Amino acid sequence: MPKEKLSIVKIGGNIIEDASALEAFLKLFSRLEGKKILVHGGGKRATHIASKLGIESQMVNGRRITDAETLEVITMVYAGLVNKNIVAQLQALRINSIGLTGADANSITSDKRPVKEVDFGFVGDVKSVDYNSVNKLIEADFTPVFCAITHDGKGQLLNTNADTITSQIAIGMSALYETSINYCFELNGVLEDINDKNSVIKHIDTKLYAELLEQGIIADGMLPKLENCFDALNNGVSSINMGNTSMLTQENDNFTTITL
Repeated sequence: MPKEKLSIVKIGGNIIEDASALEAFLKLFSRLEGKKILVHGGGKRATHIASKLGIESQMVNGRRITDAETLEVITMVYAGLVNKNIVAQLQALRINSIGLTGADANSITSDKRPVKEVDFGFVGDVKSVDYNSVNKLIEADFTPVFCAITHDGKGQLLNTNADTITSQIAIGMSALYETSINYCFELNGVLEDINDKNSVIKHIDTKLYAELLEQGIIADGMLPKLENCFDALNNGVSSINMGNTSMLTQENDNFTTITL
């Protein structure tokens, strides 16, 4: 018997920062048919609130150093302010959602990132997803809304990359469902020319991915995103779309689909 479909949608900080963009996105998400999970970041909001509190945000290669003080701000912003606003707006759209960190229902456990050249502090690398716990919520007709925080199983919360959480949830849930991922961000998709927002590469498979890497077309911030994608596809996820939020509608076909 074919597995039921489950859509996992990730939104980034730029959408969260813009109230009207977030409202428009949540309307699209609410119309998405079938079972679904939402994952969100919130780094820009966390940086803004940290600076108001006189806490300087330290970044190395675009990744945040999370000391104890920063972790407090991130927990307040991601799991509190951002997550609960999203849940409240989804309730207004008649989507009975429930806001979660990885600690809730023991859904996502991580290991604290080991110190190598850089000590990232309280940053987690996902170790396991308890897909049965998450599925109990889905089967009870809740739509889980995960923020970018996990835990180590020993009482410590950890700041965790939202793209990675998305792919790991999708991998975990693929034991029960045919899972697909929609990564929503500012661009229309993976671009052939970074200066031409319409140069969307509509389909990338393993062969083309290797060619694009060799040509240097996939570089910088796109590299970890696509590494994540192929890791997910190689571990049970059926397909991945990348593009702006309008790819959640039937009318838009100008985005990137990634398959093996």
